[in-house]
Amino acid sequence: MQDKKIHQGRNIKRFREMLGIKQDALAFDLGEDWNQKKISILEQKEMIADPLLKKISEVLKIPVEAFQNFDEEEAVNVIANTFGDHGIGYQKNDNPIFNPIEQVLKLHEEKITLYERMLKEKDDMVAKLEQYLQKP
Repeated sequence: MQDKKIHQGRNIKRFREMLGIKQDALAFDLGEDWNQKKISILEQKEMIADPLLKKISEVLKIPVEAFQNFDEEEAVNVIANTFGDHGIGYQKNDNPIFNPIEQVLKLHEEKITLYERMLKEKDDMVAKLEQYLQKP
C-alpha cells in the first residue's frame, strides 16, 4: 500500500473556506507581510514550514495536526463507513456527543463579533480624531 501525501496547503484552504474566511482576511490576520496573493500561493504548497503552520493554526483556531494529517478521501471513507453505526460517537438518541463543526462555527462567530467590535472602536477613534483636528 502506497503512503498518501497530505497536501497541507490544500488543507489550509479547506478549513479556511469551511470557516467562511477569505484569503485577504487570513492575510490580514497573519500580518503586514501577507496579502491575498501570498495566501493563494501558500495554499498550493504541499508542505508548509512548521512555524508558519503554527501561526495559521493560531489564527484559524484549528490544531496544527488538522493541517498535517487531514486526508479528505480518508475522512469521506470514515464517514461513509460509520454512517448509521451507533457505536461510534453517538448516544442512543443519535445525537453526537461532540460536534467539531459546531465548535468551529462558534469560534468563527466569536471572531466575527471581535472584528465588529474592533471596527466600531476604530470608527469611534477616527471620529474623535476628526473632532480633535477640527478644533481651532
